[in-house]
Amino acid sequence: MPASALEALLTRTVAALVGDASDVRFGVAVSGGPDSMALLDGAARAFPGRVEAATVDHGLREASAAEAAMVSDWCAAKAIPHVTLHPHGAVRGNVQSWARAQRYALLDGWRAERGLDWLMTAHHADDQLETLLMRLNRGAGVGGLAGVRARQGFVLRPLLAVRKADLLDHVRSQGLPFVDDPSNSDPRFDRASLRAALAGVDWIDVAAAGRSAAALAESEEALDWAVDGLEAAHVVMDGAGIALQRIDLPRELLRRLVLRMMRRLDPAVAMPRGDALDRALAAARDGGKVSLGRFTLKGGEQWTLHLAPPRRWQ
Repeated sequence: MPASALEALLTRTVAALVGDASDVRFGVAVSGGPDSMALLDGAARAFPGRVEAATVDHGLREASAAEAAMVSDWCAAKAIPHVTLHPHGAVRGNVQSWARAQRYALLDGWRAERGLDWLMTAHHADDQLETLLMRLNRGAGVGGLAGVRARQGFVLRPLLAVRKADLLDHVRSQGLPFVDDPSNSDPRFDRASLRAALAGVDWIDVAAAGRSAAALAESEEALDWAVDGLEAAHVVMDGAGIALQRIDLPRELLRRLVLRMMRRLDPAVAMPRGDALDRALAAARDGGKVSLGRFTLKGGEQWTLHLAPPRRWQ
């Protein structure tokens, strides 16, 4: 992708996501891979003097410190402020999930500390396709199949319409330094295995899949808007529990309302899987009473949700 084309795309896409960006300052998450280096180079061209960069070194590979130093050196040569961030504490649970949580927490803290308005990440069209297929394989609904969002909180992902090959072409044509993370091709990871399987597939229209994800994201926003109004009108506290006073609704709206009721009673609760929630909704529609993790859901003319006694879920 020519530098002028990438610059124009970022200018246009960011304006569509945030409106007037004439005085906006951006942080860019840069791992040192070709995708993030292309994003950093393009952002620096599109928004000169208003871009800073950060690299999260998880310390999981021997080469990670050198990779962060490579990004730092390039930024210094371009007069772009850069910092390397390090997670706190040891790895816990799934390595990739831990790394992702640490990365976003560190980057958001850095963004706030530096007074940056937005954080850009280099997710691209191929990432979007992989995400859609992985979630489809897990039985995801509208929210999951909306894929990677172009704007989420303070995070912007302006490259979702760009193929990885075009980003690689950009870094090579511009002579940008970059590294390849070996975990991207490690078959132990689901995404890497899927990526390898897709490498020989030429019948999937990646751009069309991205448009589908964007359409589903808009549908998700519309559903959330509708549920906001239903929750305000028909969900009330009921003693120590909470009640849904209108139940003549499509199942998807009932599902979302019950999940919101659960969060209001216990914001830290782990949400139930879709099949468990669907069984509970069916029982409530029949006027029954069913356990749902830490909760008891009771049907009838209105549905009530209570925290179950501790002995029921400890």
